[in-house]
This record gives sequence, C-alpha cells and structure tokens, in this order.
Amino acid sequence: MSSEGHPALAVPPARVWINRRGWFFVVAVIIAVLPLVFQDSYWRTNLIVCALNVMLAIGLDFILGYAGQLNLGHSAFYGIGAYASTLLIMKLGVPFWMAFVSAMALSSAAGMALSIFAVRLRGHYLAIASLGFAVIVHQVLLNWISLTQGPLGIYAIKPPPDIALPGVPVISFAGTANMFYLVAGFALLFYLLLDQLVRSPIGETLTAIREDEVSAASFGINCTAWKVFAFGVGSALAGAAGAFYASFVGTLVPDAFIITESFTILAMVIVGGMGTLIGPVWGAILLTILPELLRGFGDLRLVLYGAALTLVVLFMPGGIVQAVQMLRARLGRLPTATHAGTRQ
Repeated sequence: MSSEGHPALAVPPARVWINRRGWFFVVAVIIAVLPLVFQDSYWRTNLIVCALNVMLAIGLDFILGYAGQLNLGHSAFYGIGAYASTLLIMKLGVPFWMAFVSAMALSSAAGMALSIFAVRLRGHYLAIASLGFAVIVHQVLLNWISLTQGPLGIYAIKPPPDIALPGVPVISFAGTANMFYLVAGFALLFYLLLDQLVRSPIGETLTAIREDEVSAASFGINCTAWKVFAFGVGSALAGAAGAFYASFVGTLVPDAFIITESFTILAMVIVGGMGTLIGPVWGAILLTILPELLRGFGDLRLVLYGAALTLVVLFMPGGIVQAVQMLRARLGRLPTATHAGTRQ
C-alpha cells in the first residue's frame, strides 16, 4: 500500500519530532550568533526588545488565538510584572529570581481574577472589560505615589545578578549581549512550553472552546476553568516580560504600560498569524524592527507603518503564516505543472 494515499502515514511522528527539534536547534544557534553579528548597543537593545515582545505576543496569542478570549488589557499584566518584581527587590530585599517568579505568579493571579469576573462576557464585551482593567492598573501605577513613585518613576533598578559557576568566567548581565541571551533564552523556553501545551489535549480543548463554547460545554468541558487557565498562563508570560523589562531598562514609569501597548501587542499577534504560535513570533520581530528600519523616513515612517499594517489586515487576515502557506502552495504546484506540460 502506497503512503501517497495516506498523508498521515507519509511523515512518521518520530520524524516530525526530529524535524521540530532540528528547527529548535537552528533557532538556538541563531540566538547565539545574533549578538556577534550586531556588535553595537543600539541593535543589541532592539534584539532584547524583540525577545520581550515575543514573550508578550505568544502569551496574548495563547489567550486570544487558542482560547478565543479577546484580551485588550495585556499591558496591565506587563506592568504588574515589572512593578511587582522591582518593588519586591528594592523595598523588601527579595532576591531577583524569587521576585521574578513572584511577579509571574502575581500577574497570573491578576489575569485569572479578571477572567473569573468577566467569565460571562464574550467578544467586544470582554474586550471592553479587559481594556477597563488596563486603565485601572495604569491609574494605580500613576497615582499610588507612595508605592510606585507615580510619574516620578523608579530609578537605579539593577540588572539580574551575576552567575558565578566553578571554572567558568562570571556571567554578568550588565552588558546587552548576555542580557539578550538571558531574555531570548527564556522566550525560547516559554515557546517550547506553550508548543507542548497546544499540541496536547489541552490545546484541543482550548480550540474547541474558541470555535464553539456551547458545543464544548455539551461535551463536558468546563469552559470557565479552561478560560481562566488560559488567562493565567498568558498573563504569567506578560509578567515575566515585565520583570525582565525593568531589570533591562533600569527605570520604571507608568507610561511604559499605557493602553496603546496592548494594541501594539495585539497587532503583533494579528500580523503574525493568530492561533499559530509561530506567527506571533514573526509578528513581534517584524513590528519591532520595522519602525527602526523606517526611522530614516522621519514622520513619514508612521504613515508607512500604518499602511503596512492596514494592507496585511485587508489582504492577508491570516498574517505572515497565511502568506507563507500561500507561497508554499504555489511553489508546490510549479513542478506538477511543468511535468504536465512536458508530457503534452
């Protein structure tokens, strides 16, 4: 029996896993090489911002693309993570990595709390509720001056502590190269964890809820619990990005987490390809680097940036992933057409 009639048998699962592991290895090599290629601090800074945005984008995609929850308040969890880790370190003397985990937990708890209160809301109603939550968080950060310093900001935030291993030079994160390796390494780790989740029965459950919540409930799926779970996971990743952001920039002001940040993250997910996991990664990289490449156009760069986003949404609603799939389909048909023409 030929495997051509059975596409599922054409590529064994073991071979698929080997191919995926190969791609992950390639990505790890690229991460290792990038700071060596880009030596100046300007582009290394942009690389770190790319890695932070990848965390934010895949976290939002897990909530929106897989669970179908329209969350417009992702910047709130980003800010909670940044301020929680910073205040724990600077006011209570908590070690960085303990503060990092605590920031993720607090952001996750905030996301689950929002999801529990808004569990009966769907579509634009949930979007408005999450947007309102982001406004509340921003106002708290801005006006609780005794805790957050408000518009004055928090300064002199230290980078993650050095790592000293026997027989190895001390690894300091004060430089941009090692900081990029740290943030990009965690971004890759989070991607791998989410990749395992979405390929497991959990991913199928979330997809069922996204497609038809009523039908999913009729099959015994606890939609409320799984939506809360998705919010918790996505918000935890935003909290991790916030903790790294504070330690990287060294300064915290509330305006870094305004509502427009949520729309920027949403644009990354949509432009890359919602519900695909790899799409938001490409969207985050593109929408981080593109404004920098257009900086030479002055004020016109905003027009070009907006036009590019509009064209993608209008003509490729599936984002970059859809464009790649269309290109693969066309290239896959070329040899067949040429062979048919030869036989004639």
